Amino acid sequence: MKSQKIQIDTIRKVFQYIKNYRILLSVSVVLAASTVALTLYVPILIGNAIDYIIGPDNVNFEAVAKILVKIAFAVGITSILEWLMHTINNNITYQVVRDIRKKAFRKIEILPLSYIDSHPHGEIVSRVIADTDQFAEGLLMGFTQLFTGVVTIIGTLIFMLTINVKITFIVVVLTPLSLFVANFIAKSTYSMFKLQSETRGEQTSLIEEMIDNVKIVQAFSYQEEVLRKFDEINRRLEKCSLRAVFFSSLTNPLTRFINSLVYAAVALAGAIAVIGGDVGSSMTVGGLSIFLSYANQYTKPFNEISGVITEMQNAIACAGRIFELIEEKPQIPDAEDAIILEKASGNVLFDNVAFSYVSERPLIRNLNLKVEPGQSVAIVGPTGSGKTTVINLLMRFYDVDSGGIKVEGIDIRDITRNSLRENYGMVLQDTWLKSGTIRENITMGKPEATEEEIIAAAKAAHAHSFIKRLEYGYDTVISEEGGSLSQGQKQLLSIARVMLCLPPMLILDEATSSIDTRTEVKIQEAFARLMQGRTSFIVAHRLSTIREADIILVMKDGDIIEQGTHDELLSQKGFYANLYNSQFEQ
Repeated sequence: MKSQKIQIDTIRKVFQYIKNYRILLSVSVVLAASTVALTLYVPILIGNAIDYIIGPDNVNFEAVAKILVKIAFAVGITSILEWLMHTINNNITYQVVRDIRKKAFRKIEILPLSYIDSHPHGEIVSRVIADTDQFAEGLLMGFTQLFTGVVTIIGTLIFMLTINVKITFIVVVLTPLSLFVANFIAKSTYSMFKLQSETRGEQTSLIEEMIDNVKIVQAFSYQEEVLRKFDEINRRLEKCSLRAVFFSSLTNPLTRFINSLVYAAVALAGAIAVIGGDVGSSMTVGGLSIFLSYANQYTKPFNEISGVITEMQNAIACAGRIFELIEEKPQIPDAEDAIILEKASGNVLFDNVAFSYVSERPLIRNLNLKVEPGQSVAIVGPTGSGKTTVINLLMRFYDVDSGGIKVEGIDIRDITRNSLRENYGMVLQDTWLKSGTIRENITMGKPEATEEEIIAAAKAAHAHSFIKRLEYGYDTVISEEGGSLSQGQKQLLSIARVMLCLPPMLILDEATSSIDTRTEVKIQEAFARLMQGRTSFIVAHRLSTIREADIILVMKDGDIIEQGTHDELLSQKGFYANLYNSQFEQ
């Protein structure tokens, strides 16, 4: 019952998207009715032509010729109308799929970072791409065959009743058996198709993870283990796919068998009627051919609709996974009266902040810190102490559990996210580039920048020299992986972005970790000039790079255990002094 309720709920959601194209849908239904009417008219013409063939040397060729012209005309018009109907159905299907994909992608952009961090990226990609494609195929089949099939059933039923009521009754009683069979199989296959879709997402996730980290996999000779995992998922996908396809494929032969029984019963009853039996009113040979044609056309849609029903199980299962993503709870939106933060001076206050990624494992507790405009704050500590978490809270990628963070005396939860983040310049250890030119990657935060500003920023980041050596300079196209650029060159481009924007506050999370020592010295000099008059938060493992910081926070297990300048902390001979000296032991 639960799975049936989910299916009905999913179908209802699909129709919410389809109703936006109700005009095209109405035209499609009219075209379906027109093609069916013409298709049903052709057997009448054929039956009449047969009746004009009375016997040997007794054929009304003139009448037969006129009927053949009518048949050709009807078939030609039917073909044109069917082409129009299929075109419109394709249009509706892919516009609906476009709308769903757009909504899913927009939802990804506003999902809380906790969702993205806790779900495999390949699985999310699978929902937006593969599941949507599967849904499109099922929806297209539904539009193409469902409408035509329903109209054909109604039309043939009316025509058959006008010819012979008793034989029509035989057809009507026997044919629904195929629908009962299809419905039984469809209920059984929904869970199989859902499992198939989920396993496909798991496989996509593993493939993406493997491709993204192929160097690490090869460096640690982890290929066999990855292959083992892939084979295990592949076997599960094979098993559930075979089960789903096998059971769904039973529909067609079973319904065809039932339809053949119906056709045989109609042929027998009709033959008796033709030779003067008591089945019903007298019927000509032409009339019998018409009835047999109608009986075949009446049962055929049941077979097609049965196929559609089983195919739709896959489509509905995929649609359900897409809607799960679309209906995920988004990040807490900005309040309607949220303040737009203009050019900040850099006044930041942590007021008794507590935060944890998982409620059972507290990370940051009672964090208090006051940063004056223009001060540089270095955050150091062992791995997992909460350094990067502080950055996530500053940028409001995550919201604090209790306490508050204030910028310019305003709680950042009362500031729009966009305006808050526009006041920060951020360089991370993990660089991110987009597919496009070098120029587009540098101007990401300031698209309207002039050529002179771009070059000045690149020179300040010491990236100009290697950019000019590229084949097309600033117009060189790179992929999101950076193409032939080294990790250090990619980091220089990230630094150039910040140099171009010149924000009032800076966040540097191991910003020079991938850069050679000589270039690092130059970058540190550039950062020193950039940080003058700007509030800066610096996360560093190499303690030699933060000796000039105004405040050094030493974190351990989410707590600030020491705080002060470099000289003050060394004189205390505590945790920081041990950490610093360990890096410079002879």
